[in-house]
Amino acid sequence: MRKIIALVVSLVVLVTACHNNNTKEEMKNNPFFSEWTTPFEVPPFDIIKDEHFIPAFEKGIENQNKEIEEIVSNPEEPTFVNTIVALDKSGEDLRRVSGVFFNLTEANTNDEITKINSIVAPMLANHSDNIMLNSKLFNRVKHVYDAQEDLNMEVEIGNAKALNTEQKALLDDIYKGFVRGGSELNDEDQAKLRVINERLATLYPEFGNILLNESNNYFMLVENEDDLSGLPQSVKDAAAEVAVAKGHDGAWAFTLDKPSWIPFLQYADNRELRKELYTAWMNRGTSEEYNTTPIINEILVLREQKAKLLGYKNFAEFAVSKNMAKTPERVYELLLGLWEPALEKAKVEAAELQKLMNSEGVEGDLESWDWWYYTEKLRKEKYDLDENELRPYFSLEQVKKGAFELSEKLFGIKFRKRADIPVYHEDVEVYEVLEKDGTHIGIFYLDYFPRSSKRGGAWMEAYRKQSGSGENRVTPIICNVGNFTKPTADAPSLLSIDEVQTLFHELGHGLHGFLSDVEYQTISGTSVKRDFVELPSQIMENWALEPELLKTYAFHYKTGELIPEELVEKIQKSGQFNQGFVTTEYLAASLLDMDYHTAENAGEIDVIEFEDESMDKIGLIDAIIPRYRSNYFAHAFSGEGYAAGYYVYIWAAVLDSDAYEAFVEQGIFNRELGQSFRDNIISKGGSDDPMTLYVNFRGAEPSLQPLLKKRGLVTTGS
Repeated sequence: MRKIIALVVSLVVLVTACHNNNTKEEMKNNPFFSEWTTPFEVPPFDIIKDEHFIPAFEKGIENQNKEIEEIVSNPEEPTFVNTIVALDKSGEDLRRVSGVFFNLTEANTNDEITKINSIVAPMLANHSDNIMLNSKLFNRVKHVYDAQEDLNMEVEIGNAKALNTEQKALLDDIYKGFVRGGSELNDEDQAKLRVINERLATLYPEFGNILLNESNNYFMLVENEDDLSGLPQSVKDAAAEVAVAKGHDGAWAFTLDKPSWIPFLQYADNRELRKELYTAWMNRGTSEEYNTTPIINEILVLREQKAKLLGYKNFAEFAVSKNMAKTPERVYELLLGLWEPALEKAKVEAAELQKLMNSEGVEGDLESWDWWYYTEKLRKEKYDLDENELRPYFSLEQVKKGAFELSEKLFGIKFRKRADIPVYHEDVEVYEVLEKDGTHIGIFYLDYFPRSSKRGGAWMEAYRKQSGSGENRVTPIICNVGNFTKPTADAPSLLSIDEVQTLFHELGHGLHGFLSDVEYQTISGTSVKRDFVELPSQIMENWALEPELLKTYAFHYKTGELIPEELVEKIQKSGQFNQGFVTTEYLAASLLDMDYHTAENAGEIDVIEFEDESMDKIGLIDAIIPRYRSNYFAHAFSGEGYAAGYYVYIWAAVLDSDAYEAFVEQGIFNRELGQSFRDNIISKGGSDDPMTLYVNFRGAEPSLQPLLKKRGLVTTGS
């Protein structure tokens, strides 16, 4: 406790010193202290500097504190407008700098940004607690919440005397946020919660920084070209360029970026090198130099303490209670219900791979670093399909064009490239999103290639969320970030099937932000229950490889030839191939996440032993590891968004598979149905109960059968 308090004091002193050192001239030149005159008021990345952030955060916190004080000191009786709407609108300056800064920490970081983040994270945690634990503010919120069913309550919007559905959703979100934030705790427990939140806010970026540093400092160097046997020329070319960049001209370097290690595991004949690269990948965060174990242990202890302070049995109960699932028991019911059929299919797949491996004279058991390699061989044997022969038809530009055209067909929007928008890195490109009639919707940043300043994975963020209507409408500014295969000197970016689907997936998140049509930013866009947020993204993946859509974008990057019918047929026939593995590795990680956050006595957990016991309990076979092992499980340990929540992808998969059935039944480009999906789901944000929104679109609650059929876990007739 004393160490944490001392840390907080030292940070406050450091921040104060930074503040006092800012001259008036520096304040004047800080772009966060003036209106942005850029097109659509996008961030002026060309003039934003690292030294601008701390003063901007300080000023943002100061300004929101003033806004909160105005709400609290208002002598009038608390109403929806003077309390709830005022809270929703507060903190605009802080949101503006946060939107810019935190995407840079993920997409284009540096040592200075990392240092700033270590200062800012506890500052913001403390600021959030100051709001959540403000008893006078909570009393006003509670007054409005308790009076919401009183038809005589003055709503002050038009002539309405009662809250509409969206207003009730905002009120419910804010009120429950205060309760979950500790507003009902006594002073002693609130003080404990503050310390916990500040420490967690420091640990989360530390976890991510360790993994980023390890990934940036690792590469497997290959100096003998014979050791590259089996690799496509494009993969070798990319590896040669990486080697040159790392000072090893004439060699080949393979990194822990997906576009590097996955093709190596798929095609490299050298089993020992496959093992070396795969082992490096699956052991991230476990070495003496890069060890996340102590952070995981501390996070689990603090989360358990936090949950119990707030009246929950464990952190999973705390996290899931605000989602569609409601309870950890329902999550386990779904995951374990899928586990047995998925594992059985994975065992059949493993037996096929083992047989193939042994037939080639390789003795011993199939290992996890063999799975990708022999899966590609089996795909070729079963379907005469080599995934690498598909890449020339999936150039990034053409795939993006196909995804944009799908959005136009379904939702009546279009994308216009802009060259006049400042960007934070030369790889970033910008589009304006418009209605079909030319009405401006928002601005879209695309940042698709890996680099040392970017964490792995793919994601969507909002620099500015949609809110308001009419003349008061605020249009969204959204970015999609990925780590796709980079162009080489001889070829453009050529995507794998997984990368194609990821691009469509992240665009779905983007559309969720762009097509939001609500009044209040707190519940705008992707601000929905965590196990509902993946529906708009995952449903987009269903179209990616549909034959009708492939005809619009899958053209050979050299010849311009449309992808041959026989290749399309092979893609369709192999659609359920390897789904036992895909589903099992995902479910294993989801169950591991839930096990950690339902465990008692978190302080006694040994991370490695716990993971082994968790996987033994469900019978995971040796040839498969969880999609994310504990020490690099960023979803679980780099923040709270997906903690005890990695299950949400499969929960949403039930929804997206069922929803897509409607398009299969009525036409996959059915414009009327697309508009219904836009109107009933995408545009609504968190303005209504997710199941209500789903039923409004589909006419009934979702069935599990479409997902099972899609993944080949049951026969079509089941």
